[in-house]
Amino acid sequence: MENKYLETLGKNAVAAAPILTALDTVKKNQGLEAVAKALVKRSEEILAANAIDMENARKNNMKESLQDRLLLTVDRIEGMAEGLKKLVALDDPIGEVIGMKKSPNGLMIGRKRVPLGVVGIIYEARPNVTADAFGLCFKTGNAVILKGGSDAINSTKKIVEIIRESLKNIGITEDAVALIEDTNRETTTEFMKMREYVDVLIPRGSAGLIKATVENSKIPVIETGTGNCHIFVDESADMKMAADIIENAKTQRIGVCNACESLVIHKNIAEKFIPVLVDKLKPHNVEIRGDETSRKYSDYIVPATEEDYGKEYLDYIISVKTVDNFDEAVAHINKYNTKHSESIITSDYENANRFLDEIDAAAVYVNASTRFTDGFEFGFGAEIGISTQKLHARGPMGLEALTTTKFIIYGNGQVRK
Repeated sequence: MENKYLETLGKNAVAAAPILTALDTVKKNQGLEAVAKALVKRSEEILAANAIDMENARKNNMKESLQDRLLLTVDRIEGMAEGLKKLVALDDPIGEVIGMKKSPNGLMIGRKRVPLGVVGIIYEARPNVTADAFGLCFKTGNAVILKGGSDAINSTKKIVEIIRESLKNIGITEDAVALIEDTNRETTTEFMKMREYVDVLIPRGSAGLIKATVENSKIPVIETGTGNCHIFVDESADMKMAADIIENAKTQRIGVCNACESLVIHKNIAEKFIPVLVDKLKPHNVEIRGDETSRKYSDYIVPATEEDYGKEYLDYIISVKTVDNFDEAVAHINKYNTKHSESIITSDYENANRFLDEIDAAAVYVNASTRFTDGFEFGFGAEIGISTQKLHARGPMGLEALTTTKFIIYGNGQVRK
């Protein structure tokens, strides 16, 4: 590798990995508690660094939804610390023996959960990811190399500085976490090729970032997905419930991957439901882009294009497609979704179960908001990302997703014949 800076970070992480693997749960929990305490204690430093990033974001006309992701507040810093404390309370998966059976020759064969080793994470303007990524990797005995986006570089540098100092102060290697401070895209591309040092790479961010990582990386990638999340309002849906859920899924936070971006509405309920929907979303200034049928029932709805049905807006915009039947709804969703989170609002038990079975996504809901697809909500303490692929991990990735297994075999002198 020509980049000596990256090579040094890689070597340090590789050296730290076995040290972290050997840490017992008590020591790991002490590290998490120390970092959580330090983040809150030094919150003014973090906010000052974040203020620089926010000022730059405004100067660069960053989208409102992305500014929301970038912004740190006292509450959000306390939330980062609380996430680390929740990890302390969770069981340590490392060392868990998953089944043990006796073979005919007397060998006892089982599997044991172990760390991945060195985890690389590339992410954009979300400084809170820094603490989540550290916490999950640290609890699972992994070293982590972070590559944050340039928009959040000041915030991220300060958070990593605090983490490293906190670990060092209690006798734990500070190389448990490292930050690539060079924000050049060329450096990011070089990082993607550090197979000698990094065991797995996890991108978190825009579709462009994820696509670039998957196409350029020489390191195995866990693909975390963009979220074109749908809500299907079935003909038997409770209209008030549907409107309340859609309002929450679309407007609570627009810049997150589990926000609803697309609606599918059964034609038999469209005439009554669409005016209710418009009344719910109009006060939030949500632009509704719909097909010809939906536009018949409200002048507020503007025409949708084919591109709209597959788009993650991360904005106050939502698409609407009316369908003739359940099968058409499922086909539309499976065609345009990003395999993230999908929901049906229905009173039909059979349709609810069919939706759970037939929709291809990491998280599938009945009568609930897609906003629940989140590591905190699923009881993981935090998440490293939401995997939309099907190998190794799928959905919100907590502690177990950052482990692999090894076979362990006990014998008493057996030799193979």
